[in-house]
Amino acid sequence: MLMAGKFDRFDKDKQFKDKRTDEPADSSEHRLICGRNAVTEALKAGTTIDRLYVNKNAGGSINRICALAAERGIPVKQTDDRKLDHMCGGAAHQGTAAVLGCAVYYTVADILAEAAEKGEDPFIIICDEIEDPHNLGAILRTAEAAGAHGVIIPKRRSASLDYTVHKTSAGAASWIKTARVPNLAAAVKELKDNGVWIYGTDMSGESIYSADLKGGIAFVIGSEGFGMGRLMRESCDFLVSLPMFGHVNSLNASVAAGICMYEAVRQRRLTE
Repeated sequence: MLMAGKFDRFDKDKQFKDKRTDEPADSSEHRLICGRNAVTEALKAGTTIDRLYVNKNAGGSINRICALAAERGIPVKQTDDRKLDHMCGGAAHQGTAAVLGCAVYYTVADILAEAAEKGEDPFIIICDEIEDPHNLGAILRTAEAAGAHGVIIPKRRSASLDYTVHKTSAGAASWIKTARVPNLAAAVKELKDNGVWIYGTDMSGESIYSADLKGGIAFVIGSEGFGMGRLMRESCDFLVSLPMFGHVNSLNASVAAGICMYEAVRQRRLTE
């Protein structure tokens, strides 16, 4: 009997937990701006900022800094001085630090426009809470190589376009359009309204090799630890899986995403 495993899972061990992107990272892997004045001016100047860390207990102008970040849609993560000290390598941070982004974020409309400009059916990857930056970087790299028009990630509980993702993507993060949205379900609705079929990756789905992946499509790649969330699964038009023939019943999220993408490439190229 052909068995299909849940290929969008990732072992929930200590190593994975240490890599979660909601924890401040060492400054050697991120470009940081530390200190209230520096962060405030960067926000006012429109500098590409990936996320902002603040200790709200620091008081003073911290609330104003948070308001500026909110106006620009920049995620704000609350932390403490101990973590900020670690991030900033001992530099004076005054209760705040900003992580600079390594690439510009786009909108879902921008991604759809990219496909239209090329005269192609949309080909999009949706990352449902992919928190490991190495997985997201690998997905971006493969998506760019496969000719996808864009990748969509959520603002919360997701890796973002930081130094590690940019490095792992081998620069692909600068080429493929990535949209960071506050609500994945709303983004999926926008895609559906524009004629895009949504394919969720789940062990209960039909084999990827029997699915029709031509036309406008978007793959939903579930989180490393839990797969797709319930709401995302319910939003999908189809569920697809990979056949598993070994003793393990799962694949790394980025590996599974790559296999799905290139099956879509194979089918779509056959029509040319």
